[in-house]
Amino acid sequence: MGLFEIIIIAIGLSMDSFAVSIILGISIEKLKSREILIPGFYFGISEFLMAFIGYFAGINFSSQIQYLEHWVTFILLTFIGGKRIKDSFEKNKEKPDAFSLKFIKMSLLAIATSIDSLVIGITFSFFKINIFTATTIIGLTTFFISTCGVIIGRIFGTRFKSKAEFMGGFVLVALGIKILIEHLFF
Repeated sequence: MGLFEIIIIAIGLSMDSFAVSIILGISIEKLKSREILIPGFYFGISEFLMAFIGYFAGINFSSQIQYLEHWVTFILLTFIGGKRIKDSFEKNKEKPDAFSLKFIKMSLLAIATSIDSLVIGITFSFFKINIFTATTIIGLTTFFISTCGVIIGRIFGTRFKSKAEFMGGFVLVALGIKILIEHLFF
């Protein structure tokens, strides 16, 4: 797995955080300039840590399932991506009444949006990659995209939320298919 694939994965993983950041940008009244960075910080750190933890968890059992690695990666990426695509079509998404940037609320949001990074970390254990570089790319990408999400939320509202979730899901499914095809045919 190369740098390009890691960047694509990072962008795909950050779409949950992007969508939540848009909602935060819409929901938090009187958002101060310095507070725009707070969601990106929480989401970026959480994505970084979850992928890192997943990698080391995967190392512990990757030798038992190494011959199935491409299938496991395909299934996990397709499942995560498919769920995101499905979520992008939900009509009952409501604007939360009140959000805040308090530690507990932001930590819970960060964990909830980064569970898929844990799974991606497990799939990284099947490849010869520098995990610190990969997880740093994921964390920084999520930080940047989440920060942009807050700004977009302040400017444009909920118009792009479902599109971001759909694109994130599409990217993950496409990447899963690409990995499967590479292992089966090349």
